[in-house]
Amino acid sequence: MNKTLRQLFTAVIALFAILGMSNTIISAVAADRLNSDPRNTRTLYHQIGAPRGSILASDGTVLAKSDPVNDAFVYQRSYPNGPVYAPVTGYFSITHPVDHGIEMSRNELLSGDADALFWQKFKSLFNGDENKGASIETSIDAKLQQATYNLLKGKDASAVAIEPKTGRILAMVSTPSYDPNQLAQHNTDAANNAYSTLTSGSDSPLLNRATSQYYPPGSTFKTVVAAAALESGKYQLSSSIPAGASYTLPGTSTDLTNVESAANGSNGKISFEDAFAYSSNTAFAQLGVSLGETALSNEAKKFGFGSSITIDGNDSTGSPMKAISSSFPSGTAADKLALASIGQGDVEETPLQNALIAAAVANGGTLMRPTLVDRVRASDLSVISQTQPAVMSQAFSKDTADKLNTMMQGVVTKESTNLAIGGIKVAAKTGTAQIGVGNSSIDGWVIGFAPADNPTIAVAVVVHNVDVLGSYAAGPIMKQMMQEVLQR
Repeated sequence: MNKTLRQLFTAVIALFAILGMSNTIISAVAADRLNSDPRNTRTLYHQIGAPRGSILASDGTVLAKSDPVNDAFVYQRSYPNGPVYAPVTGYFSITHPVDHGIEMSRNELLSGDADALFWQKFKSLFNGDENKGASIETSIDAKLQQATYNLLKGKDASAVAIEPKTGRILAMVSTPSYDPNQLAQHNTDAANNAYSTLTSGSDSPLLNRATSQYYPPGSTFKTVVAAAALESGKYQLSSSIPAGASYTLPGTSTDLTNVESAANGSNGKISFEDAFAYSSNTAFAQLGVSLGETALSNEAKKFGFGSSITIDGNDSTGSPMKAISSSFPSGTAADKLALASIGQGDVEETPLQNALIAAAVANGGTLMRPTLVDRVRASDLSVISQTQPAVMSQAFSKDTADKLNTMMQGVVTKESTNLAIGGIKVAAKTGTAQIGVGNSSIDGWVIGFAPADNPTIAVAVVVHNVDVLGSYAAGPIMKQMMQEVLQR
């Protein structure tokens, strides 16, 4: 081989080596960066141009699906009853990232790109079939979700219902809601305009109020304080604790009072059980100060305070859906601790967190991890994964749970009789959190479960910025949610 041929041969080999290295860098090393580059329309067409898996309620009701269309994107994502299920499904859009609901938490499975679907993709490659996404079967009770949405429509509100023994979320509603179809449409100008409208105000309908909005919990937080008191071993239901018509917050001249005279007790004392039933502010403020910040904070943490709570998904299925962490203040002065003990001051909760508190009492003190997906199926209907109930924490003992159950039943039988359901024992705790000056601007709360002797549903409801007590703003909503499930 002469010198010229050797040089040509060397050059060709070098070019092949460069080409191979370049292809390796593009297809492997830089793949993720290139796929996520917003200028890469090929990725977008790949995602939209494949039959994305369906999202279903527990009874098979379709919450989201992909329909074939005659345009460049081939498939159109649609949401048959969009506003009702928006907090659950989220949206899939050609103009904005997938960052809400199950569309986000199970994105890799819905798109068909998850590692769990490797063999399905492999078979599709050889069969010439389309690579289809997996379907997601949720725990959502379609009738309960619809009924709850109807009850909350027109309000700034949220409600969560949980199956106490498993942690399965039966309903998760946030209002005002939005229609995911507006964001899923293929007209990019219209989709962008819809997104701008939805995000233009301070209270965006895109915000899932059940998991991503803080509220002062008001007297519903007395459930946590009562749990801490019972766990200390120093209190029984009949224990006499300080109350009175007013209580001056430590180190201040501010007097705390009760809504009604029954909460005052007699001669400055009230039974622990009645203090809870009649929601005595003066009693629970003093009780919280007596227990101390450490005891209250430790109990709150057992319920999930101080940590975000994963509801669905992981890094291999998409981006996990999480609830923001509820908070109980630390390093506070005695006056602020007193306020925190009645759910005012610096205590902040999500509706999901408050539903978990009710569920823990209903389940004998064992708090189950909340879940939103029951199972995932491949396009051939084979089960890829099935969710198993998992314990999140042991919030308190069975004995404490039984006593709290009795106390919460007392709320209904002694004070909030409007929450009673004929033939069914109901346990509840109402809350009225002041968010403005006076009593004209409040967040109305209720948490509860039923039947109290064998709970199958635990509920939390909050209605924002109302002018009536929580038992009347949120109470009837909880009652009707329970009736929807229990009286079928």
